[in-house]
Amino acid sequence: MPLVLPTPEQVAWADCEVGVIIHLDLQVFEPSYRFREQRDYHPSPQVFAPRSLDTDQWLATAAAAGARYAVLVAKHCSGFSLWPTAAHDYSVASSPWRGGRGDVVGDFVASCARYGLRPGLYYSTSCNAWCGVDNPGTVLSGQRPDQERYNQIVETQLTELWTRYGPLFEVWFDGGTLPPQQGGPAVLDLLWKLQPQAVCFQGPAGTRSMLRWVGNERAEAPENCWSTTNLRAGRFDGTEDAPPEGAGDPAGSHWAPAEADMPNRDQHRAFQGGWFWRAGEDDTLYSVEHLLERYYRSVGRNCNLLLGMVIDDQGQVPAADVARCTDFGAAVQREFRHPLGTVSGTGDELLLELPAPQHVHCVALREDLPHGERVRAYTLAGRQGTTWQDLASGQCIGHQRLIRLPATPLEALRLRITAATAPPQIRALAAYGA
Repeated sequence: MPLVLPTPEQVAWADCEVGVIIHLDLQVFEPSYRFREQRDYHPSPQVFAPRSLDTDQWLATAAAAGARYAVLVAKHCSGFSLWPTAAHDYSVASSPWRGGRGDVVGDFVASCARYGLRPGLYYSTSCNAWCGVDNPGTVLSGQRPDQERYNQIVETQLTELWTRYGPLFEVWFDGGTLPPQQGGPAVLDLLWKLQPQAVCFQGPAGTRSMLRWVGNERAEAPENCWSTTNLRAGRFDGTEDAPPEGAGDPAGSHWAPAEADMPNRDQHRAFQGGWFWRAGEDDTLYSVEHLLERYYRSVGRNCNLLLGMVIDDQGQVPAADVARCTDFGAAVQREFRHPLGTVSGTGDELLLELPAPQHVHCVALREDLPHGERVRAYTLAGRQGTTWQDLASGQCIGHQRLIRLPATPLEALRLRITAATAPPQIRALAAYGA
């Protein structure tokens, strides 16, 4: 069986390693709103009135956190749209913000360009309270509009989002999207036509550059998290639950690497799982130590980390969140800015000689991803003087595997590939100090 390979877009996505996902919706301005408990009530667009909305401030914060791409939640489950849409009047065009002439999505994409981040857009087809729709994207009995009309709304809005703002790096479907054969909108046809280069999180079966969910909102990947998978089409389109752990399958038939998302506020204590802002909750921010641990458990286990960023009712990332994101980005830089040494090569064994005995805190292993995931098992050893000692062993490397070590002085590191499906292509064996 030929080795499954990523698309160039999936390789570029993996190289980004960290992104942010930005949430702003009507419950920020009306925190008592619960759409599943208030099916017949919808907050007025008039409540959307941030006084100092500043997408440059958002993206500056994202860049400080070390993000290389950003995903804006353009329409969440309320159905309120952050751009002026022709599909209906439940959008920023009906709000007092900028006299109804503002466009948050347009501002966001422009700010991404200014700060060098690649833009992505979240659009939930599976849930829209304004249209009476809930998972997996079907109109509830007695609600408005009918399914055909709802599909037209989705197709109109996706066409707007995918044609007005230029090429998108990532398209994000929360819970997937109901396929046409089950009564859903023709999303795949639009994606192929309008944004074929985008990587797609939980997109419809047939998507060219698929991403999958890691299986939790803690940014915690399994110890071995493969980029390939055998998930059936139903799991891709959101009509079935994801497995408890998104570990993938080394013999999988699809290249669909895992994206590991988490809010930056405590998901058990903060408003709506930590994804949305509410006043008085700065104390729920995760510590830098917690965020760094999640970095190791996501980026260090062959995933991308997608970190939530809240926007407050003034339209800005709160000062406390700015400081925490900045400190987190600085912590990652301190860990990985200056390797003690690095080497690459092809074959079953790779040796890294250090210029002098060094206290190695972490070792990074990386495969050359365009050639696929070839490694199936490896061992890592370190040398002190003439004595080699085993340090770690594992199975999956993929884009990156980070291995933390006790601070022991080492003079050399040796990577041995003990099982592989083809000659291993190692992009890097790198050592980092404490």
